[in-house]
Parts: sequence; structure tokens; C-alpha cells
Amino acid sequence: MIARFLLLASAAGASIITPNAFAQDAAQPAADEVQQPNVRGDVIVVTARRRQETAQEVPLAISVVKGDSIEATGNFNIVKLQQLAPTLQVYTTNPRNTSVNIRGLGVPFGLTSDGFEQGVGIYVDDVYNSRVAAATFDFLDVNQVEVLRGPQGTLYGKNTTAGAINITTNQPTFDFEGRAELTVGNLNYKQAKAAVSGPLSETIAARIAVAATTRRGTLYNVTSQRWINEQDNLGIRGQLLFKPNDDFSVTLSGDYSKQDPECCGTTFVRVGKTQRPLNRQYDALAAAQGYVVPSRNPYDRLTDLDSNLNAGNKIGGVSAKIKWDVGPGTLTSVTAWRFWDWKPENDRDFTGLSIVSKSQNPSQQDQYSQEFRYNYESKDVDFVVGLFGFKQRIDTQGTEQQGDDAAQWSLAPSTDPTNPANIPATLSGLTASNTQYLKADSAALFGQLSWKVTDALTIQPGVRLNYDKKSGFYQRIVTNAQGQAISCTTVAEPGTIKGTTQQCGIYQPQVSSPSDSAWNFTYDFNVNYKVARDVLAYATYAKSFKTLGINQNGLPLNADNTVNYDASTVKPESVNHYELGLKTQFWDRRATFNLTAFRTEIKNFQATVNGGQFGTVRGYLANAEKVRSQGIEADFKVVVSDRFTAYANGAYTDAKYKKFTNAPCPPELSGGTLQPSGQPADYSQPGVPGALSPRQCDISGQDLPGVSKWAFSYGAEYNIPVTLLAKEGQVYLGVDGNYRSDWNSNASPSIYTEVKGYALTNLRAGFRGEGFDIFGWVRNAFDVNYIENLQVAPGNTGLIAGQVGDPQTWGGTIKFSF
Repeated sequence: MIARFLLLASAAGASIITPNAFAQDAAQPAADEVQQPNVRGDVIVVTARRRQETAQEVPLAISVVKGDSIEATGNFNIVKLQQLAPTLQVYTTNPRNTSVNIRGLGVPFGLTSDGFEQGVGIYVDDVYNSRVAAATFDFLDVNQVEVLRGPQGTLYGKNTTAGAINITTNQPTFDFEGRAELTVGNLNYKQAKAAVSGPLSETIAARIAVAATTRRGTLYNVTSQRWINEQDNLGIRGQLLFKPNDDFSVTLSGDYSKQDPECCGTTFVRVGKTQRPLNRQYDALAAAQGYVVPSRNPYDRLTDLDSNLNAGNKIGGVSAKIKWDVGPGTLTSVTAWRFWDWKPENDRDFTGLSIVSKSQNPSQQDQYSQEFRYNYESKDVDFVVGLFGFKQRIDTQGTEQQGDDAAQWSLAPSTDPTNPANIPATLSGLTASNTQYLKADSAALFGQLSWKVTDALTIQPGVRLNYDKKSGFYQRIVTNAQGQAISCTTVAEPGTIKGTTQQCGIYQPQVSSPSDSAWNFTYDFNVNYKVARDVLAYATYAKSFKTLGINQNGLPLNADNTVNYDASTVKPESVNHYELGLKTQFWDRRATFNLTAFRTEIKNFQATVNGGQFGTVRGYLANAEKVRSQGIEADFKVVVSDRFTAYANGAYTDAKYKKFTNAPCPPELSGGTLQPSGQPADYSQPGVPGALSPRQCDISGQDLPGVSKWAFSYGAEYNIPVTLLAKEGQVYLGVDGNYRSDWNSNASPSIYTEVKGYALTNLRAGFRGEGFDIFGWVRNAFDVNYIENLQVAPGNTGLIAGQVGDPQTWGGTIKFSF
């Protein structure tokens, strides 16, 4: 009998949850190739080091989640996957504004810019996806997902400083097979998946898979009288395998996915007191316009946004993967082209007032990548050596427009009816039109050697030489309501008229053409020792980097109101990473316990700063002097019997700005003035007038945003063999849960953007047998109220908006395979 086992992998090593009982997973054909004499069949094969091996043999922190576990627990994309992996953090306000971090590191929190690299690389069948937007799509015919912690530049084509997510899809087979899955639930939830694979000839096989998901929104917009933040996803993938013999194969792949939801809106969460004059804070500004939000309780799930909302997102591409066994090794070539088309519409003022009446920044991306890799294996020495080339172009056309309520909201209030603040035409129709592009080229030589000094001791060094070049263009043209271009210089430039003080305080024209290049040499060194047959200890040091960045959202202004062109480029990050790990199995390999301790130090951390004025600069990249993340991760899995399995995983993460003296101030410190001495703000005493900087604060010692100090996940499943309707199978009951402690949702931690910790519980029960699985499920079973993300409204009036997490959802799933 083919039984399966509940499987989850945590950062300390791979532990696994599957929806069935334990035993060898026959869906893993590579398992027979791996010598792992496990009588219980607990064999998890991974390719984290670009070769097939068992997860417990890999001397690095890795999580492995099988495809059936993803489906059983309802974690159908990376955003949901964080519920299973404690040190994975995924935060999204829309597909473009998605942050994927590991151990609190990866991308700057609170900023979307094309000018910086991702710290967590996302790979699908060895193809690097440069934009995090890919993470918001449904998993499509996925075999397994591996989450690697720590720098991976000596093993993967594109350098990654925080980790990598390696997604492997099911491949074409020469045996005819297929599967279909249908799920329905409350909130009009519908999800359908299907895949079929088989031979076209003795040497050619094909596979095609489709998936579609729709769901009603969870936030009701009283203005449009529609539920928003819905799901509307469609994806398709086709693969063609040519395998004339066992030594050579060519796999051609193509995929296309699209999202077209009315998304992504926010709801009122709270108001915090700032240092602005009381008549320029949210409550007074709202009262002056007679504005009242539909509810001050975010869990009423009401909003009144008045601008169009759209999160149109398309992504796809083609690739060719060639594998050729040459002597004792394998030569692999991966050639790929991918595109990304983003068509958003947002309500950037987060209110039902027409302050920012239009905000949209559609983008189009093309990327090309080529990787050559040679894997060599022998009794004493294994190595991987590779060449990687990458070329990318992104074009963006942005439009932001002020509405009829902008003047009274954004300018100093006055009782004088002739004051510009009381005349809507002062700002109404003022439009900033942004045109920008990014060109990025990268090339790398990388390799890793594994030398088996003895049967127990292995030394594993790795190196990477990397070249990056980035060039960009940014132009902001500002026009008034009559369509006339304005200038904010002392003398109006040719073809423009002189903008008013009020107009130039909101938008200023700007042109910049940042460009830079850099070489980087990095390395890592791993020593691992097999203490006993099922006990592996390892230590790793990695010297890594994140490549240079350029600012693509506009540049800040100097004190004399001129553009600060020195801020156009951002230094590379310099990373020192240390890790100790222990991987163990016992009780006839029925139990697994893995432990990892890590410390990562980063100099010139690429972080978010701002220019202070409303609308002038939305935010730009700069370097924080030093950041540190350290912690301990552990996971435990036990297979008590064929009937019962359980797992528990936990992580403690302490991630801080060790030194960041030019950070953006949090909302409670906005609107103040410098101390007479010119000293930086006293962050430890928010709300104290006279101790404030209008643009920058020293937040050294503060926690990094988006990181919970404590995170846990757990689960168990029990099954009983039965015969129902003449079908032999198992009736089973499963539970999965996760907990995250408090974390902060602002680039500079704020008392107003602290997200309270929460615990979620998911339940499922069903009947499965040979070729079928029917089960019901409840997610967020106890209907816990929780916040997914908080945002500070532009202008720092004290308004905090956010997105609430999903309420209790329930439904049923039917799966068939043959």
C-alpha cells in the first residue's frame, strides 16, 4: 500500500506534512536513486544543492512542503505558505507591493521600487523570477516547494542574500496519468485544477495543467456597493519532454497566468496623534469636510474608497532546459524569457474623500536569463560550477492626480474663504505624470565544492564572482487642471508656467538618469560532520552581498529645494552570515528533530527613507548603516504509527536596525521641528515637542518591520481504515495551526502600526482511497480577527489604514487521479 505522511519543513531542516499516513511517497521516483535505508520510508528528496539528495543529508536550513500538503492545508500560493514556515514572512498590499522575506531580511519594507534586487530568490523549475509579483499567483501543478534559509549565491544563478524559494513542478511522464480537483466554499469560493500527462511517442512526452480560482471579496465598499479584494486567478502551463535516451533530455515549458480582481482596498483601522498642529491632524481635517468613515471598527469590513481599484496582473514566459550526462557529471542549460504586465488602480488617500483622485503606475517587464551548470559527483568529491547571465527591462508610466478635496485636506486650514486652502481649484486636477525605465544586466560565475575528507567529515567551500550594471530614467511632468506644464524653479522653464507655492508643495517636476555598475566577489564555507548514522552537525560562514540599487521613484530635495542627485544610486549590501545546525532522526527514523542557530549582519542595508513633503517623493532607497538578524529555529516531526502523525515547528527571530541614523520618522514624530541644537530626534520619547526632526530620525536599536519575534506552526492527523460504498480507504481528521507574535508594519516602527499577534487554526476531515480524496475543511476555524498589514496614510495626518485577514472560511474538495 502506498501511504503518505504529514509533512512540513521548518527552517532548521526539512520536516514534512502530507495529508496521509507515513511511508515512502511513491510519487517521488528519485527516491530509489538515493541510498537512504529508512525502513519506515521517510525519504524526502530535494534538489536544494542542484543534485538529488535526502533533506536530512543537506547541511543547510531548508523547508520542504510537498504538493499534496499545499493542497490539503489550503496554502495555494507563497502568501499563504508562510502559515507553514515560521521564518518566512510574506506581506502584500497588492501583487506588485509584495514583500517576501526570510528571517526578516529580503526587501526593504514599505517600498516598491524597480531599482533594487530581491534578497529572496524565487525559482520555478530552475528559472529565476525577478519580480515578487510572481509569488501572488496560485501554485500550478506543483510537486514540492523548498525554502532555503541564508545566502545562496554559490548554488543559484541569481545571487540571493536572505534565501531562496525553489519551486518544482510535476514533469511530463511516459506513463499516461491525470488528476482533477474541484473545491467550493463560502464567499462564493471556487477553485478548479486539472493536469494530464503522457507519451506522444517513444521519445516525446507532454504535460498540461490548468488552475482557476475565484472568490468574493472580504471588504464591502459602501461607495461602489461592491465586495472588493476578491480573487480572480487563472493559470496554464504546458511542457514537452524530448528524451531519446537516459543520458539526454530537453524540456520545453510555457506558462501564462493572469489576475483581474477588484483589488486592493483598505479599511480604517485607527488614528494616532502626530506633532502636526491639531487642525492639520486627521480628526480635525475630516470634521472640517463633514467626513465620517462608515465604521471605525476594521472588523466590520467596511470601506468607502471612491477611486477605481484594479490589480490587473499578467505573468508568463517560455523556457528550455537541456540535461546531458557527460562522463561522471551532468551538464544543464536553462534558457528562459519571462514577461510581467501590471495594470493597477489605487485609492492612495485611503478615504472616501477625493484627495488623490487617481493613482496608477502600470509597468511592463521583459527578462532574459541563461544558466549553464555542470554537476560532478564521485566517491570523494562533488561539485557544482555555473555561469549565469541576466537581462531585464522595466517600463513604467505613472499618473497621480489631486481631487476636489485635496486643497482643504493638504494645505494649512483657514477660516478665510479666499484662502487657497478653501478653494478646490487650488489643487484639483493637478497631475503628476511619471515616465521611467530600468535596464539591468548581470553576469556571474559561481561554484561549490563538496570534499568528503572522511566518511563522516565533509568540507564544502563555495565562491561567486558577480557583475551588475543598472541604468534608469525618471521624468515627472506636472500639469495643472488646464493641462499646462508647470515649473517650480525660480524662473519658469521654456514651455512651462510658474507653479504656485501650493502646487509645488505637492508635486515638483524632476528628471534623473541614474546609472552604476559593480563587481562583487563573495564566498561561503561549510563544514559538516556525521556524528552518527542519523545525526548530522554543520557550521556555515557566508560572505555575501546584495547588488547596488538605483532610485526609480524620484529623488529627494536638498535644503535649497534643488534635487539631491547624490541619492540616485545605493551602495551594495555587505553580508556576513553565520549558522550552526543539527539534524537528527531517531526511534527507527519515525521521529525527526532539527535545530538551527543563525546570525546575519548587514552593512549598508538597503532601506526605505522619504523626502518629507506630501507627494514630492513617495519614498526612495538609501543605506542604513547596519542591520542584524539572529535567532533559533527548531522543528519536530513524529510518525507514531500508520494511523497518527504530528509536527511542531518554532522560530525565535531577533532582527534589529543596529545603526540607522537617517530613517524616516514614524507618524507620531511627523510635523515637528529640529531641536535648537540640531541634534537628531529622541525616538525613545515619541510625542515630545521640540525633540523632533521633520524628515529623519535615528531609529538605531529598533526592531526591523514585518518580523515576529516568535512564530510557531503545528499539525497532526489521525486516520482509520474503513470501507465506504464498496471503496477501501481511510477516514481521516487533520488539524494545522500557526501563531505569530506582535510585529510592526511601518518602515520605521511606530506605536500606531503595531500588529497584534494572532493564532489561526485550520481543520479538515475526509475519506481517501486509491485514486480519490474527498474532504471538508474549515480555515480560521475560530473566526479570529487579525490584521495582515497596516499603512500610514500619505501626509502623515495620523490616519492608519489596513487590510484585515480572512474571516472563517469553509468548503469541500474532491480530488481524483489516475
